Amino acid sequence: MVQKRMKNILVTGAVGQIGSELTMELRKRYGNDNVLATGRKTKPNKTLLDSGPFEFIDITVRETVEKVVDEYDIDTIYNMAAILSAVGEEKPLLCWNVNINGLYNIMETAHECEMTRVFVPSSIAVFGPETPRDNTPQETVLKPKTMYGLTKVAGELLGDYYFKRFNLDVRGIRYPGIISSETPPGGGTTDYAVEIFYEAVNNKKYTCFVKEDTVLPMMHMPDCIKGTIDLMEADISRLKHHCDFNLTAMSFSVGQLVDEIRKHIPEFTCNYKPDFRQAIADSWPRSIDDSVAREEWGWKPEYDLPTMTKDMLDKLIKRYEEVKL
Repeated sequence: MVQKRMKNILVTGAVGQIGSELTMELRKRYGNDNVLATGRKTKPNKTLLDSGPFEFIDITVRETVEKVVDEYDIDTIYNMAAILSAVGEEKPLLCWNVNINGLYNIMETAHECEMTRVFVPSSIAVFGPETPRDNTPQETVLKPKTMYGLTKVAGELLGDYYFKRFNLDVRGIRYPGIISSETPPGGGTTDYAVEIFYEAVNNKKYTCFVKEDTVLPMMHMPDCIKGTIDLMEADISRLKHHCDFNLTAMSFSVGQLVDEIRKHIPEFTCNYKPDFRQAIADSWPRSIDDSVAREEWGWKPEYDLPTMTKDMLDKLIKRYEEVKL
């Protein structure tokens, strides 16, 4: 397969937690007019809307995807539209429709239009209780217990199928929990690791929906964006894997995160009231082996728990101070 250069990019789910920041970075790299942001119903923030083109589409309705692909001469898709784990358990049919039927529409459109590249994000939700929970390997048992995890396993397999059957350059990452100061998360089990910062700054207290000793793999948003684009820009000749790269930056318990926040906000307190998301968290890995990504395309995170915590608090405190002025 001859690797082509990405030119006109479509980002689905561009109003979401990852999609919103990914869109801005792609526009910085490729030009504002060359990156089309799309969403289903949520209005984008002013920064996203003013910086480049935006359209409303529904990936479960293929005609809406084909329309913008044709109109904007799209050759690359970052398919960030998805129903996440917690919402997926409450609305499993919606999760299936968006994450499977919507993805199929994206793949078919990309295949028929002979696109350059497609990014299909996966997640640590592909793992289940039978998977080794510590230093989870790249190749292992994939038997998730959530609808979200099930759809992500299917998405990895579908991406590999299109790569082998149709020569479509599909790539994907198994994201850990992503921590961001810009856009609130959208219904995932790792949302506590973002919510806790907002509550620490605003109210100096937080009630967590998982236990204090819950440990999960995490990543700061700048590393998430960097890793995503680095994979998409990697020379395909280096890649032995395609849609299922393990990726992580750090693992910590809620208690460790609380202790780190207290170094900056000593009066911060955290209570614990586990709900249905505890069982989901308990089925996921505590730490991830991402050596394959490091070997095949040079992945290396820049943030650890202390530097991520400081960056998050600095940004949020600055934002709230500006609002008060």
